[in-house]
Order: sequence, then structure tokens, then C-alpha cells
Amino acid sequence: MSSFTIHTVESAPDASKPLLENSLKSFGMIPNLHGVMAEAPAILEAYQTIGKLFEQSSLDAEELTVVWQTVNVEHACHYCVPAHTGIAHSMKVDPALTEALRNRKPMTKEKLQVLHDTTLAMVRNRGHLTPSELQTFYSAGYSQQQLLEIVLGVSMKVMSNYTNHITGTPVDKVFEKFAWS
Repeated sequence: MSSFTIHTVESAPDASKPLLENSLKSFGMIPNLHGVMAEAPAILEAYQTIGKLFEQSSLDAEELTVVWQTVNVEHACHYCVPAHTGIAHSMKVDPALTEALRNRKPMTKEKLQVLHDTTLAMVRNRGHLTPSELQTFYSAGYSQQQLLEIVLGVSMKVMSNYTNHITGTPVDKVFEKFAWS
């Protein structure tokens, strides 16, 4: 059991209170991850900011899901895999794609497979991609912009995945039906 507090607006440090209020407005609840991150206001603010920027990137809902879940599964994040499964459903992402990502199966579209492979290589090789990997990425129709947007998505997931590993963040009730191990 975690010794970390899952903060509410009332219990959070002052600098985290408006950030948790933003979570409440955006999600209709305070996700447990946000409640845990509220202990350190800077990480909660960074996570919310990077998340918003990543969602505003040139990647569509399927591509965002591929980046998020590729990193979540590679990092074996007990919290983020179910959470992003639920988020993908709300974004109307094909459940076949979500299940492929959760179970390390081939993607439903070749271009998404290339995005998955590139994201996975980036995570596993700490940002080092071979000329061949880059050429495959660009040949699939992606650009330098999307390559850098993967870095943004990976940054977001490192913050959440590592936080969840350290704190043992419990999965929110709304995402329990998407439990993953």
C-alpha cells in the first residue's frame, strides 16, 4: 500500500489547488494520478501542460493513443494502461487498436505500426534512432514535426508512469474495468 496521499482540492498544497480544480472541470473528477502529483505542484502543472500540448499536436486520436499506450505498456504502468484505454474509448478510437496495443499485437494500420515501432525504439534506445528507423518513419508519411511530438508524448508518459511506479497510484474506479497487468 502506498504511503502517498491522494490529494483533494481541500488537502492539496496551495499551489496545487487550482490545478486540481482544473482537473475537476476537465474530467468531472480528480484522477488519482493528479491527486498524487498534487504533493509536488510543479510536476502536476508540468504534466497538465505537457498533456494539453500533446493533445494539441498534429497527431490524431489514434496516433495519440499509439504513443501513449506504447510507452505505458513498455513501462508496464498498472495505472496508465487502463486509464488510456478508457480515454481511447472516449476519443472513439477503434477498440481493436487499443487491444492490439495492450497486448503487444500488430497495429490495425501499417502507418500506426510504424508510429508504434518508432515510439518503442525511441523509448528503448533513449532517443537514439538509426537512419533506417528514421527513413521508415518518414516513408510512412510522418515528418520531423511528428518525430519531435513523440518526444513530447514520451516526456508526458515518463512523468506519469514513473510517478505511478513510485507511488502505487490506485486505478480510478471509472477505469477499473480496463484493468491490465
